[in-house]
Amino acid sequence: KRWPLMIDPQSQANKWIKTMQAKNGLRTIKLTDANLLRTLENSIRIGSPVLLEDIGEVLDPALDPVLQKQVFKQGNRSLIRIGDSDV
Repeated sequence: KRWPLMIDPQSQANKWIKTMQAKNGLRTIKLTDANLLRTLENSIRIGSPVLLEDIGEVLDPALDPVLQKQVFKQGNRSLIRIGDSDV
């Protein structure tokens, strides 16, 4: 299972992504943000891109469903569980 990962010590790619996705409502979050899961839920609901910055070697287990694309069907809708809510 894969997901995009950038190792960007000079922050060039980071600036490029922020510039390219600004018109799409890019939200930038860090693992230390208090509202990390709320921002991620809202972005998934409305379809806006998210950039997760300054991650270390260990990620929050609450991000696993998103990173592993654990989407399930409930009726006609495709949902993913983030924390304790289905989005």
